[in-house]
Amino acid sequence: MKPRVLHSEIWLPKRLDEVFSFFADARNLQAMTPGWLDFSILTPGSIVMQPGTRIDYRLRLRGFPIRWQSEITAWDPPHRFVDEQRRGPYTLWAHEHLFKARDNGTSVEDSVRYAVFGGKLVDWLFVRRDVERIFQFRREKLQSLFGQAL
Repeated sequence: MKPRVLHSEIWLPKRLDEVFSFFADARNLQAMTPGWLDFSILTPGSIVMQPGTRIDYRLRLRGFPIRWQSEITAWDPPHRFVDEQRRGPYTLWAHEHLFKARDNGTSVEDSVRYAVFGGKLVDWLFVRRDVERIFQFRREKLQSLFGQAL
């Protein structure tokens, strides 16, 4: 299957360094993940984000338990980082996070390239909608955590 691309963007009324620091703490990923995924981080202790850092997770997708491991493959604070799946449900998952100071706040852009077993049909029937729901939840959660512009 040719990789699909999902793009998501949100503007937050906070400084670039404040927003990036939230994302730099891997433990905050749990707060940005919908409850229906029953997501938890398995990696013990503090997680130092840098190229080569691997993080292990557990989640449930459509009732099935899944283990996932991602690796930080690019780390350029406070502007960008990339995590890529090393073990998990996708044949490809590469997630680039971009942060830009804009209009007295910060633009947060996510670009995910992914591919699934079963190709376009499985993506269309199951995966795409779930990925879109996850990023919709994430935008709403970030808006509630960082506030809205007045």
